[in-house]
Amino acid sequence: MRSILITGAASGIGAGIALELGRAGHHIIVSDLNPDAAGEVARQIREAGGSAEAVALDVTSDESVAATLAAISRPVEVLVNNAGLQHVARLEEFPMARWDFLVQVMLTGVARLTRAVLPGMRERGFGRIVNIGSIHSLVASPFKSAYVAAKHGLVGFSKVIALETADTDITINTICPSYVKTPLVDSQIADQARTRGISEAEVVSQVMLKPMPKGVFIGFDELAGVTAFLISPAARNMTGQTLVLDGGWTVQ
Repeated sequence: MRSILITGAASGIGAGIALELGRAGHHIIVSDLNPDAAGEVARQIREAGGSAEAVALDVTSDESVAATLAAISRPVEVLVNNAGLQHVARLEEFPMARWDFLVQVMLTGVARLTRAVLPGMRERGFGRIVNIGSIHSLVASPFKSAYVAAKHGLVGFSKVIALETADTDITINTICPSYVKTPLVDSQIADQARTRGISEAEVVSQVMLKPMPKGVFIGFDELAGVTAFLISPAARNMTGQTLVLDGGWTVQ
């Protein structure tokens, strides 16, 4: 069983993966900007018989990253870069400070934390890095320029680090799901309805699910299952790859 640090794990995809992998017997380091909410997820894992701890982490801060890695109870064997946020607006109406912040969290922050854990992984001769990308790592949607740019960048970043770590037993891969029913997506539904001038039900049916031939949201169990595969011995030669869970979106 592995020691797994998950960012943005207090809610949504991060919490879903944390709970699933905790049930599978891994030690979960639940990290988030919100330490109380992270603590609640860790408590749920322990109550279910698993092993977990919670830490406050700001991926945009070198000091926070260093403090987190110094505070946790064991070395990070697996890093799941999941922390993210969204802002929906036309570029002309998109505050540049907000644009920059999204990239700081979802791209620069990934590089910052990956950079911090790699020396330890090299020293121990093992490491697995799983980036939570998006369907928007591969395709675009209007009004999401910062998010799409960051998620596209994540795929390129993963390929570079795969080459830089090819000399040891470290892998890095990116999972790209289409829509997962999370609080982040729920807030997007309202934003998209306002921006597009349509109802929230139409956003779900016509914007989110229509491009997916399967027509259903992606589940936390699917994301956790793919993550479990990527950190297993069977995937030791899979690195720099993009795994797409999109209900058929990109095959059309």
